[in-house]
Amino acid sequence: MNAPERLPVPAQPDNAALSAFSESAWNERILPQLKDYVAIPAKSPMFDADWEKHGLLDKVVRDAAQWVEGRKLPGLTLEVIRQPGRTPVIFFEVASTRPAPSFGTPPTIVMYGHLDKQPEFSGWRKDLGPWTPKVEDDKLYGRGGADDGYAVYAAVSAIEALKAQGVTHPRIVGLIESCEESGSGDLPVYLDLLKDRLGDVSLVVCLDSGAGNYDQLWLTTSLRGNVTGTLKVEILTEGIHSGDASGLVPSSFRILRHVLDRLEDSGTGRLLPDTFHCQIPTDRIDQVKAAAAILGDEVWKRMPWACGADGGPTLPTTTDPTEALLNRTWRPTLSVTGVDGFPEISNAGNVLRPFSAFKLSLRLPPLVDANEAASRLKALLEDNAPYNAKVTFQPDGRMGAYGATGWNAPSLDSWMETALNAASQAQWNAPLGYIGQGGTIPLMNLLQQGFPKAQMMVCGVLGPKSNAHGPNEFLHLPYAKRLTAAVAQVVAAHP
Repeated sequence: MNAPERLPVPAQPDNAALSAFSESAWNERILPQLKDYVAIPAKSPMFDADWEKHGLLDKVVRDAAQWVEGRKLPGLTLEVIRQPGRTPVIFFEVASTRPAPSFGTPPTIVMYGHLDKQPEFSGWRKDLGPWTPKVEDDKLYGRGGADDGYAVYAAVSAIEALKAQGVTHPRIVGLIESCEESGSGDLPVYLDLLKDRLGDVSLVVCLDSGAGNYDQLWLTTSLRGNVTGTLKVEILTEGIHSGDASGLVPSSFRILRHVLDRLEDSGTGRLLPDTFHCQIPTDRIDQVKAAAAILGDEVWKRMPWACGADGGPTLPTTTDPTEALLNRTWRPTLSVTGVDGFPEISNAGNVLRPFSAFKLSLRLPPLVDANEAASRLKALLEDNAPYNAKVTFQPDGRMGAYGATGWNAPSLDSWMETALNAASQAQWNAPLGYIGQGGTIPLMNLLQQGFPKAQMMVCGVLGPKSNAHGPNEFLHLPYAKRLTAAVAQVVAAHP
């Protein structure tokens, strides 16, 4: 019986040189490019029905592709792929600089990011704006820089930093989409199209996540799923005088509240159906406790509470750091993110409105299937409507594919855990932190299904007060520079 092939331990880079390279790359090349990117309102298709006509998604994809090609990395090839009616993706490949193994398929590292953006939102500081890039106190303000425009530039610069030292690396492919903020509905099509070209994926580097603080490297251990959609209650064909009809015609808003009471305990915020919950794995609870010990009350104090400096902070659902982290990562929650059928207060006459509609966002625990949850949610909200009103819930997505399922990270291989800790110590002089995130990255569940043995480096720059999707979104530049160097370290350590 032949002994298994011993994989050589790769030569390690000079970490100080990686840091210096990243600093220079960000100052000279990445930051100017990101400023141009922030200025382009390349909203995701869910928020721009005429995105094809406007051409802004195509522009940011084209700009990023030209920048990557302009770096002239040895062994790099790039293609912009655009299926009819689908948002474009960038697919690039950097050839391996290591000898091919004598058996099996050479490993591939996948680097992921996205270039589409959330809409403007209101409440920006008067000297800031979503499409007005501004650098202040080592932060780049503007929509999309941190979520997630920087990712493609940081990923390519990390590869470039290794090549500058002659450090070898496995085959690397980049997958940069432009539909993530709409639930990545086009991504499965491209993954199927590219499955033979992805190769044997052994490591995924995803830079679309967050950090518990800016003092160390944070590895994302889980992501919640998400179902969004519109709940609409119709009671009249036209608005009528409230003095004439109220008391006889039930308010569409009251019916809407009644229907939502089936889903959520309005006193506590707990989701009532057990099927929207899951058992939290013991190892995740242990990691949450460790993160809570590091972050303490900052878990909840960092929020922009309405009652702050004068009356003391508004109380959150819990002030226990462990419970707070569990609530935002492993428990389902309901948010109302938009309304329709309501006039502005300045134009609100004494009229009983014909309908009320809420845009709902249901965050799901990592182990709950989103498509099944969407079906259960629709049945729960629509069945046995009060007063026989017309109640409809239309989930976002395509037929048979509603919502995005969450993700629970696989166990770390020993080389991966060692490499991540080494990167955190080298770039931050602090140990690696583990934290779940309350947001959703649809790609991660899709890739884990397709490549169950792959390691997952899911990290990002969305730390305290960075406020992705909201006003005053910023990218923390010192953290981004360190993260770029950390990615290079982990890639170099891949066996």
